[in-house]
Amino acid sequence: MTQIYTEKKINELTYEIIGCAYKVHSELGPGLLESAYEACLFHELLEKGFDLERQKELPLVYKEVRLDAGYRMDIAVEKKVLIEIKSVDALAPIHTAQVLTYLKLSKLKLALLINFNTVNLQQGIHRLIM
Repeated sequence: MTQIYTEKKINELTYEIIGCAYKVHSELGPGLLESAYEACLFHELLEKGFDLERQKELPLVYKEVRLDAGYRMDIAVEKKVLIEIKSVDALAPIHTAQVLTYLKLSKLKLALLINFNTVNLQQGIHRLIM
């Protein structure tokens, strides 16, 4: 499904990703572990034919030395959108900081931070641009 992504295409891509997230949330509801939502969202996106990477390692380069610091992004879609999944009572500033760091390390420009532990998923979706 790889194609050239303009601003319009990126918006369409994120719209489809969010649609898949709603489908998962509608089926499962809040209260599960992040890993369950990640697996189900990955499955939904895979069924749509997206190019996906799951639990992709994000190395940290410090003074030209590549360090394995254990950072991993949950899902990358079409090498364009990073998805970070949470299942917490409320998102905190540290969650946003984490995603912005992942964007920097991955060199991606757009992320969706999705907290599935909400009654209304719309309140749990945050779009972050680097």
